[in-house]
Amino acid sequence: MRKTLATTLTTALLVGAASTTFAAANPFSDVPADHWAYDAVTQLAQDGVIEGYGDTTFRGNQSITRYEMAQMVAKAMARTDVSSSDKALIDKLAAEFADELNNLGVRVANLERNADKVKWTGEARYRYWSRRVEDREASKHNGDGKDKKNKDQLLFRLYATGEVNDHWHVIGRLDAKTYMNSDNGGGDENVKLTRVFAQGDYTNFQVRLGKQPFFSTETNGLLFDGNFSGAGVTFGKQLKTTLEAGRWNLADGNDALGAAKNDKAANYQGIMLNYAPHKLMLGAAYRHLGSDDFKSVSSYSNSKELADREDSAQLWSLGAAYRFDRNWNLEGAYAENTKADNFKTAHNVQLSYKGANKANAGSWGMYAAYRYLGENVALNSTYDTFLNNTKGWDFGMDYAPFKNTYAAVWYFDGKQLANDKNAKVLYGRLSYYF
Repeated sequence: MRKTLATTLTTALLVGAASTTFAAANPFSDVPADHWAYDAVTQLAQDGVIEGYGDTTFRGNQSITRYEMAQMVAKAMARTDVSSSDKALIDKLAAEFADELNNLGVRVANLERNADKVKWTGEARYRYWSRRVEDREASKHNGDGKDKKNKDQLLFRLYATGEVNDHWHVIGRLDAKTYMNSDNGGGDENVKLTRVFAQGDYTNFQVRLGKQPFFSTETNGLLFDGNFSGAGVTFGKQLKTTLEAGRWNLADGNDALGAAKNDKAANYQGIMLNYAPHKLMLGAAYRHLGSDDFKSVSSYSNSKELADREDSAQLWSLGAAYRFDRNWNLEGAYAENTKADNFKTAHNVQLSYKGANKANAGSWGMYAAYRYLGENVALNSTYDTFLNNTKGWDFGMDYAPFKNTYAAVWYFDGKQLANDKNAKVLYGRLSYYF
């Protein structure tokens, strides 16, 4: 899109060019004093927003490029003597010309310091699960030997990011849920503050304090995708090291941990190493969690006396991924809980093609994966088709029908590790981002 002199006049209004008298001399020979744009052009030049072409001409009758407009937007954004309403208009211009500003070496994220200190974003998400789990106990209730569960959930998620100074931000997240089959949000979890933490960003170093994301990056979510309360630091450039310590809510875990009776949270310490040169990603991690509830997390534990069982989990994990080109990606991971008696390993292999990008309408992708999820190590997997203590094939497609929207359909077909009976999940999702 090309902008004419009218767009330049809009920028003039943004930077306060509405005055009627100017002391500066006419800097452009091709804009006479009686020209209808004389006042605006002169004020823009006086403010340093425009500089002409170096030959005393403005060339106001010729269209200017987006890059020329971006240069003026950048200078307008750098001004501090503008009203709050002008700042809002400048922010809109920055969003319109974000690509050009980045190519010109002007980072919009840095220029946002001139805008409001708090930024709000969010998501409205609909999700549907249909689970078919063949269960030994289900036959007593259903008569067909299958445990059938359908769930329709609406989720409203709101993020707030507040700037403290050049290096520190405070980030919070509120989640509100309701279930369409019962019109309730699950009791006291209907509206919940799921995250609030302070984050400091420095050159090749980041620190986080508070209730923060808990994600097993080295395995791309095979073990964890939730939140923990504590502290974390990440340092390094290509090889990044992350150290974390705090407490993790057992209710966020899989079905076995969700039934925890003795403790509400486990003590947690962990270290992750992630190396990502170009197309290759390699990761390794060790995590320790301590809680009495690890003594009896599995209903299929062996006959070892409860008092003699381990009250902790020691999780070792390895992951790798390789992006062949812009379309194809192959990833795999393996993890083991060396303190568990059984169901103590998990592994995953996934091949992905493209992938939907919510900012790019029409983008899409698909994947095929094989997953083995032992319940004593895959404690809080990221997969929305996740079923506790299962193995099997997982397939999915996603699509961005419009800008800032995301839709997906996934299907898991597998077996239960404890009894080798069927386990199936059909999952659908539609998200709107704002």
